[in-house]
Amino acid sequence: MATDYGYDSGLGFPETVRRQRVPAGLRAPFEGRTWREFAYVLLSLPISIVMFTYAVTMISLGAGLLVTFLGIPVFAAGLAGCRGLGALERARARGLLGLEVGDPEPLRMRKSGFMAWMGAVLKSGTSWRTLLYSVLHLPWATFSFVVAVNFWVYGWALLTYPLWFWVFPAYVGQDGLQLYGDQTHHIYLDNPFEIGVTALVGLLFTLATPWIVRALTTVDRVMVHGLLGPTRLTARVVELESDRGVVVDTAAADLRRIERDLHDGAQARLVALAMDLGLAKEKLTEDPAAAARMVDEAHGEVKTALQELRDLARGIHPAVLTDRGLDAALSAVASRCTVPVQVEVELPARPAPAIEGIAYFTVSELLQNISKHSRATFAAVDVWRVENRLMLQVVDNGVGGADVSSGSGLAGLADRLDAVDGILVVDSPVGGPTRVTAELPWRGERV
Repeated sequence: MATDYGYDSGLGFPETVRRQRVPAGLRAPFEGRTWREFAYVLLSLPISIVMFTYAVTMISLGAGLLVTFLGIPVFAAGLAGCRGLGALERARARGLLGLEVGDPEPLRMRKSGFMAWMGAVLKSGTSWRTLLYSVLHLPWATFSFVVAVNFWVYGWALLTYPLWFWVFPAYVGQDGLQLYGDQTHHIYLDNPFEIGVTALVGLLFTLATPWIVRALTTVDRVMVHGLLGPTRLTARVVELESDRGVVVDTAAADLRRIERDLHDGAQARLVALAMDLGLAKEKLTEDPAAAARMVDEAHGEVKTALQELRDLARGIHPAVLTDRGLDAALSAVASRCTVPVQVEVELPARPAPAIEGIAYFTVSELLQNISKHSRATFAAVDVWRVENRLMLQVVDNGVGGADVSSGSGLAGLADRLDAVDGILVVDSPVGGPTRVTAELPWRGERV
């Protein structure tokens, strides 16, 4: 079996071989992630002392000066400093814990100037959450530091005890590490059995320490994410702004496509039709037979132009979708596919027109992809509702290999669905079959 010998920076020997041959519990003490998390715990104590001291000092000073106007600027300066320390903590968590936390919302100032800045800092929820983090993190950082350091030091000390127990009789004047002692009894770890048991206990401590440190840093992850990151509302606003941009870009692209299709298709045919009819008019008296042929050709051009306009309108929003819903519209688009398509639509009611239109467009694009690229001999379209979600699934027995990340039309479909809180999932192994599942929010039809 071929093996990819990718070297890990933590140990320097093949990562794949280590992953296959060495259990996770045995390699955890040597992994780079463990050492980074331990370094995070070690740094947390001095940094949290600085943050706690700064926060308590500035807030206490500001509270004491509230009897004068100076208290408010001191409060604002203290909160601004906490925001800066919060940015440092996010960077530290990103570098050592691999925790990707977005920046919180920036200060929103309607006017410029010191007073506006001071008011924005005091009214910002991010400032107060960062202050809360600065105060709460010190006791947790102290606890984490003590637990992690004790487990780490005692684990490695006991594990390596067979290598250094000679230090006690040589320099301390006793037979070994003292396990118990009073005025009459003394128990030392000095015989081979006791030394071996001590090393075994140290091994257990050493193997358990990475998981204990990982559990401690999990609490840090929660605190950083919850107090220093953006709130759900802020994240939702950013997501909606991004989705709005996608919707605007998609609408602009659709308008350009419609304009191009009209300009290159129906409009060009209508211009040629007008010229042919003008020539036929001139030849009507001189050569009626030629004029009749030209009128007959123009009649064919009119039919072609009308068909192109119908196809264009059908691609935007077909009349059958408005009049009869998804079942009839999808059956119509399936009948134009180059492979046999089985359509099953089980909906208790019609969704909102916008959702219905996106569902129709999605299925239509997927069936076009099947016609052009899949080399399939059969396809199926299923539409149903699950609670508050509209589910679409398009399956074909083609060659597969479809990929959303390749920048194809599937990526555009995924963006269009994401703009309305939808999801597109593509399962298309090479050799097929291909299964594309789409989820859309269910919004009932307004009456």
